[in-house]
Amino acid sequence: MSINNRLSSTYSQASSPQKSEKIVGSKRKYRRYNWIFLLSVFLPVVTVGVFNIIVDPYDVFNTPNFLGINHSKPRKDNSDRLFKATDIIRMKPVTVLLGSSRTKRALDPNHPALENHQPAYNLALNSINSYEVRRYLEHAIANQKQLGLVIVSLDFFMFRKSNTNEANFSEQRLEKKHIYFKDLIDLTFSLDVLSASKETIIDSKKTLPEQLRYGEKNGFMPKLNLDRNEIESRFKKYINVYYKSYTEQYQLSNQYLDELKKIVDLCQENQIKLMLFISPSHATQWEAIRSSGKWSIFEDWKRKVVEITPVFDFSGYNNITTEPISNDMKNYTDNSYYTKEVGNLVLNKLLSYKEEEVLKDFGILINPENIESHLAKIRQEREIWAKNNPDEVKLVQEIKQKYDASLN
Repeated sequence: MSINNRLSSTYSQASSPQKSEKIVGSKRKYRRYNWIFLLSVFLPVVTVGVFNIIVDPYDVFNTPNFLGINHSKPRKDNSDRLFKATDIIRMKPVTVLLGSSRTKRALDPNHPALENHQPAYNLALNSINSYEVRRYLEHAIANQKQLGLVIVSLDFFMFRKSNTNEANFSEQRLEKKHIYFKDLIDLTFSLDVLSASKETIIDSKKTLPEQLRYGEKNGFMPKLNLDRNEIESRFKKYINVYYKSYTEQYQLSNQYLDELKKIVDLCQENQIKLMLFISPSHATQWEAIRSSGKWSIFEDWKRKVVEITPVFDFSGYNNITTEPISNDMKNYTDNSYYTKEVGNLVLNKLLSYKEEEVLKDFGILINPENIESHLAKIRQEREIWAKNNPDEVKLVQEIKQKYDASLN
């Protein structure tokens, strides 16, 4: 080997440890940088997730509610399709009460007549249609094979063709025995949920427990925080809301009627006792239907319902629904929503509990044999009510005239 080669070899051997040390040092720096980067990215994400789970603004994780911190959840009601699906998974009720927000606000799962049918859960949802009723019933059955009693409230608008599924309805979260993975991710890491968590904390600092819309974790939402001095103004407001909802031509949906048939068949197949009733809204609600030209469709809807199954009809003009409008009303908070006290009477009637407390003209079981005489009787009772309550008839007409004028 030449002197130059030996010198080169000696230099290479001497420099190799230095190069190795530099490479190792560089790797350590990159590794440290990567850890810092990962922590800077994921630590805030994990913090948001933990915070959302602890605050639980939609009452999905069943974390403890602490007074003044997260006991009031103002966004909960607008997410009823989410939290009620998870409640069913957790509670596995043997009794469910289904229907629209009218049912949600009036039918108490802890009613004494349901003492032997517990746990019971109010599974009613805002602006529901009969397809959603069927799907949530299937969800309840999937999670509780011993489901024994189902009470369903029927409302005219639930069968309107244009009453499509709500935006927050999700097929994927139903008939599962665990929370849907996408819901889990969204509820944990979503910035929108983070905003809801902050809103929950702010609202909890100023809202007293007795002012909460939801009380116990059974899906029931009595309007405990209503200002009784605003009942008359709410009548005017919500009659107008009715006209806005029915400006288009009402079309009775054969699909939604078929869904009712599926509900009846589903209960029969699973040996579930099914009870159905038509809601007892105030007489001015029926007058609004009449003045909007939908009365004949309203009657035809009842005819088609009883072709499928007998149903208790609490609508019409009885001693409950014709209560005079005032801020001292006991039965109603507006023309659409009836109170828990009226809901108790409905359950008394359906479940044959303290029947002596239920007025005889409140709740008539209708079927194909008596439907025509029943409808004729309601028409006659409407004439009597209109004659005795001209101011309320005039109120409905004036609101209709103002609404029509607003369209021009």
